[in-house]
Amino acid sequence: MTANASDLSAHASPSIWRNTAAWTKAADIAVVLIAISLPWSTSLVAIFAVAWLLLLIPTIEWTGFLESMKRPACATPLLLFALAVVGTLWAMDISWSDRLRGINPVAKLLAIPVLIYHFERSGRGLWVMLAFLASCTAVMLTSWLMFVDHRVVFDPARSLGVPVKNYIAQSQEFALCAFAAFGAAVYLLKAQRQTWAALLLVLGIGFLANMVFVASSRTVFVCIPVLVVIFAAKHFSTRGFLLLMAAVVAASAIAWSSSPYLRLRVAMIGSEYQSYHKSNAVTSVGERLEFWRKSVKFVSEAPLVGHGTGSTKTLFAQDAVGQTGASAQIIGNPHNQTLNVAVQWGLLGCLVLYAMWGTHLRLFGGAGLAAWVGLVAVVENFVSSLLNSHLFDFHEGWIYVLAVGVAGGMVLRVSRTAKPAAGQA
Repeated sequence: MTANASDLSAHASPSIWRNTAAWTKAADIAVVLIAISLPWSTSLVAIFAVAWLLLLIPTIEWTGFLESMKRPACATPLLLFALAVVGTLWAMDISWSDRLRGINPVAKLLAIPVLIYHFERSGRGLWVMLAFLASCTAVMLTSWLMFVDHRVVFDPARSLGVPVKNYIAQSQEFALCAFAAFGAAVYLLKAQRQTWAALLLVLGIGFLANMVFVASSRTVFVCIPVLVVIFAAKHFSTRGFLLLMAAVVAASAIAWSSSPYLRLRVAMIGSEYQSYHKSNAVTSVGERLEFWRKSVKFVSEAPLVGHGTGSTKTLFAQDAVGQTGASAQIIGNPHNQTLNVAVQWGLLGCLVLYAMWGTHLRLFGGAGLAAWVGLVAVVENFVSSLLNSHLFDFHEGWIYVLAVGVAGGMVLRVSRTAKPAAGQA
């Protein structure tokens, strides 16, 4: 009996490890859990990300995996991470703890090529997209509930209508979901599925309306017009484009006249600038202008390869000596992705950063829902990174990683399956 049991065990173990389909499905579920938890929790994202990598290992075909890493869409994130690691070597007068902390914001980009590899082989990328949309919808409905009934407050310290995270992160989620829903509605209309298309259209409008009336960042109001133009150009004829633009202008006028919140958010830009200009006051606008001014100076001191990984906060601390007001602020994030990279790795870093954005834009240049979602994610990240360092921020950075990785894998999967069909034809 003992011998038979050991024989059965010996035969069972290899079959479990070789069951690639089961491991792939488990890894898919882990990514779905990342998507669900991303709008709500930081720690859960990290936990599920580790679980995903462990579950993925038995499914990897290493020759194909290494070949996949050579693609520009996969290689450029790896190159940016490698630059961050090597950049620790010339970060003079910076502690090694600060240098290693400087690598951390870039490390999440390593997940992009692995996600692309995984979802090129898995057929469940849509699961992840729907999970993220459902989770963000729950946040949006909770936000509306807080707005309607002020007694529904999870944390009194948070802004009204922001149940978790912060209004900047929430706005990035809502903008991505809104335009992903609009794109999906167009494709469903073409497939004669009007009910689902209408539902997604209403959902997208709900996300936008929440940002207009309840809570939003000012950055997202820079992103939305760009995304509207791209949406109209991508999905409509010239006549349809003009009609949609007219409708958007009319809707914007109605939103402006009916939303005191929107008018207040825009009016604060001028008042904050005046306070900074007149008295060097610490305001959101003033801080950004000060951060950019100083960052440009730091870049001019080391234009080719920068000051090294993790050097930004030390440079701001040294420059703040004897300063007051906005000029005395010390930060490790200059609130502009290009400057954040240029301060640490100079022109070389900027070339890698823009190469990555460019290759990802090209990856999503085709038709289909996955290509549209990826395109929205890249454009939103690029535009918002003019006013923030969203690629290196945890929440916004993971939105980019998840969207580009999953959608990129889906696009390549469609391309790979289309080639044999074309050959047979």
